[in-house]
Amino acid sequence: MEEKKEYSNGEVTVVWQAEKCIHSTNCVKNNPDVFQPKMRPWIKIDGSTTEKIIDTVNKCPSGALSFYKNI
Repeated sequence: MEEKKEYSNGEVTVVWQAEKCIHSTNCVKNNPDVFQPKMRPWIKIDGSTTEKIIDTVNKCPSGALSFYKNI
């Protein structure tokens, strides 16, 4: 079964799909205040600005991270 988790800060929701993750660590390198793989939950959505979160998610090479804006 597909593991899919969502994390929202009210402005944007980040979606993580575990089976797509290739562990490139782009998310951790680009935004370590949000993406903290040793913590649970590992995405601390309030750790950064929405703009920086979106920029980081867009750098995910596998598509494991995606986002949608909340209306």
